[in-house]
Amino acid sequence: MGLARRLYRGEINVDFVGRWKLWYSLSGLLLIVSLSGILVNGLNLGVEFTGGSVFSFKAPAATIEQVREGFQEEGVHQPIVQTAGDRWRVTTETLPESTMTQVQTAISKDYGVPVDQVDIQSIGASWGGEVSQKAWVGLGVFMLAIILYLSMAFEPKMALAAIVALIHDLVITAGVYAWSGFEVTPATLLGFLTILGYSLYDAVVVFDMIKEVTAKLGTTSKQTYSMAANNALNHTLIRSLNTSLVAILPVAAILFIGTTLLGAGTLKDLSLALFVGMIVGTYSSLCVATPLLVTLKEREPKYQAIARRLASTGGKGSKGGSKSTAVAKG
Repeated sequence: MGLARRLYRGEINVDFVGRWKLWYSLSGLLLIVSLSGILVNGLNLGVEFTGGSVFSFKAPAATIEQVREGFQEEGVHQPIVQTAGDRWRVTTETLPESTMTQVQTAISKDYGVPVDQVDIQSIGASWGGEVSQKAWVGLGVFMLAIILYLSMAFEPKMALAAIVALIHDLVITAGVYAWSGFEVTPATLLGFLTILGYSLYDAVVVFDMIKEVTAKLGTTSKQTYSMAANNALNHTLIRSLNTSLVAILPVAAILFIGTTLLGAGTLKDLSLALFVGMIVGTYSSLCVATPLLVTLKEREPKYQAIARRLASTGGKGSKGGSKSTAVAKG
């Protein structure tokens, strides 16, 4: 609690920039694990993308095993059974019309549900292809808009750092879906696009402070670019953490309470992407985007000259923090 209180009051400066090797190694490991999951397991695409048949009916007394076995007895292979309150949603491969009618009749007989209350929806894979195409187009437009905005409002190097952080967030979130086996639905794509906006907001807040602080650096400055950037990052640290905590708590409630107690399947598809993306987005804005920006900026002759001058006078002119910086140990 003492560390948290001092951090909240701004009494501790965490050397994020100076630990860039740690962050790069951690992110590299996460990306390798995520890409391995995507390549080995692949994404569990929902029926909206692969095509299939969806049966929806109300049977409060039924169990998952009963519903699954009932469909398998009718010749359906690997039905995906989900609950949404007291209703069941069963996804199957694309079935002939005669088989769908046969399954509908069996459901009515087994659970005492009127035939006309067993909803059937047949979805073609082409619809999912259209959704995927529009999602990629939306992602491309979003990325282009980010590059243009950050390049004009800040500078191209900040735009590059932000884009790398966004791709980092997307790959890791997709990796979580691959390893967990959670179904990817249109709601998941919506969650992916949402976390891009959240991650960008966090990065822009940090970059705005860095721009303000580093604008004062000159030939007689007592700080390198990395020192100034790290101080700016610490000034926005509490704001970033508070924003993340406030945003994550309701999403966590939807994910862990809504899906387990209320059976909110659609919300699960959306909330997992938001939950993972917000955590990774907060991490990347602090530990990926800013150190990467510093790596790019420290190569400029102006900041190299400042670093050499401070190094010659005994100052720390590398990517580490200044001597006056109290680095958190806990």
